[in-house]
Amino acid sequence: MHVLIADPIAPEGAEILQARGIEADTRIGLTEDELAAIIGDYAGLIVRSETQVTPRVLAAATRLQVVGRAGVGFDNINLDAATDHGVIVVNAPSSNTISAAEHTLAMILSVARHVPQAHSSLAGGEWNRRKFLGTELRGKTLGIIGLGRIGSEVARRAAAFDMRIIGFDPFVAEEHGRHVGAEIISLDAVLEQSDILTLHTPVTDATRSLIGEDELARMKRGALLINCARGGLIDEDALHRAIEDGHIGGAALDVFLKEPPEASPLFHHPNVVVTPHLGASTEEAQSNVAREVAEQIIDVFEGRAPRYAVNAPLVPPETAAEVAPYIPLALVVGRLASQMADGQPERLSVSFRGTVAELSTDILAATVLCGFLQTGTEMRINIVNAGIEAQRRSIHVQQHKDTDQAPPYTNLVSLDVLTSAGETAVSATLTERGQAEIVRINGYHVDIVPTGGHWLVINHTDRPGMLGAIGTITGANNINIASLQVNRESVRGPALTVVNIDEAPAPEHIAALAGLDGVDGVRVVNL
Repeated sequence: MHVLIADPIAPEGAEILQARGIEADTRIGLTEDELAAIIGDYAGLIVRSETQVTPRVLAAATRLQVVGRAGVGFDNINLDAATDHGVIVVNAPSSNTISAAEHTLAMILSVARHVPQAHSSLAGGEWNRRKFLGTELRGKTLGIIGLGRIGSEVARRAAAFDMRIIGFDPFVAEEHGRHVGAEIISLDAVLEQSDILTLHTPVTDATRSLIGEDELARMKRGALLINCARGGLIDEDALHRAIEDGHIGGAALDVFLKEPPEASPLFHHPNVVVTPHLGASTEEAQSNVAREVAEQIIDVFEGRAPRYAVNAPLVPPETAAEVAPYIPLALVVGRLASQMADGQPERLSVSFRGTVAELSTDILAATVLCGFLQTGTEMRINIVNAGIEAQRRSIHVQQHKDTDQAPPYTNLVSLDVLTSAGETAVSATLTERGQAEIVRINGYHVDIVPTGGHWLVINHTDRPGMLGAIGTITGANNINIASLQVNRESVRGPALTVVNIDEAPAPEHIAALAGLDGVDGVRVVNL
């Protein structure tokens, strides 16, 4: 086996490969043309962020089994093309955890005590102690948005400073918060109560510009904002304005929307500390990253599942024909339940009934779990790591099988979610035509074929005029309805209406629907 190392990594990576009889060639700075010309000779490829693993490169990689990203992010690797070509992509999300957590604490202390500014002043010949009056961490409230690996380690370390620790993360259980010493509360409450707010969440459609003008305005006057996670979580212009007008006391930023960043007034503000994405820049982290990627490449070569695969592994050949049709259905069940549930997840119960229960369902249970978890972590969740990630978040997962059918369905895949706010239940079936259909939502019988577009799920009281009112609001706002169905428990009793719409509703449209007489809740879900 031959592995190409295309970006600089710590020498431990090549040493581990060579110790297992795998030849490792290091060729740094290859262009796309050069990489495409030679990649056909290699079974493995290791990159960091510089080398672009494009569809053209992957098409030329006729022997390639695995791409290892020596780090967390994998934007430089085309995952769709890798999956199409049967190439597993792995990364090393845990290796820089401690380095990033420690850097976060360093940034908190630096901005709270004006360390860089005081150094520059003294190095410039000044002795001005009054100018750099700081603030203690003891007794302050630290808010953490995102209690994954890094956020949890920050919480544990902040406890040593006698800080009160609060956090928001919709994808961890309250038990996990207690385990790391953080009280899990709502996002608004975290914004309003934090003396220091630190971000540790990935950039997704839901978190992009998570901290904007409105969120900054809700923060305490004089609060400090820390971002050592991802550029794009903060509206940098809004942050500058909030610091200029004195509402935000200062900020410490290690990451930026564009890297290297363009000139910014934040860089020269006396209450701002900036560093050039140093969260993982320690000798230990780089050594750990190289080791972790090399070990996973060996796992792939030797037929074992890698710990951190970031694209969906192939279904095992011996079960592919029977299990594969249920994979999309299982994913939809998890996704829908995730978007329907409130509160912190505590237990997930995955059940299979009828003919599907006669199959080997572990891969399907993991796929349901993928659908539930995949939007709430910086990792790409798949069937390899979903169980590990749920366990780390203190979410208990159960699987049940019953070969007895539940008429009129010959097969049924269900997910029951218990959270701190209550229970959510979703069921789906695979029809005789091989089509996935959602058939139950929280006890209501529905008939939903997952398609494109957006879905409005509206809980309301069954009354005359309700559907007309819904149609009036969507029509007035140029939102086209593709389909609509009403499901009720009894005449003029509780009901559930599901509307498939072609255009995404704006927040004000959702608010208008929620304000209708008799409406108890409105959700927008994407399947």
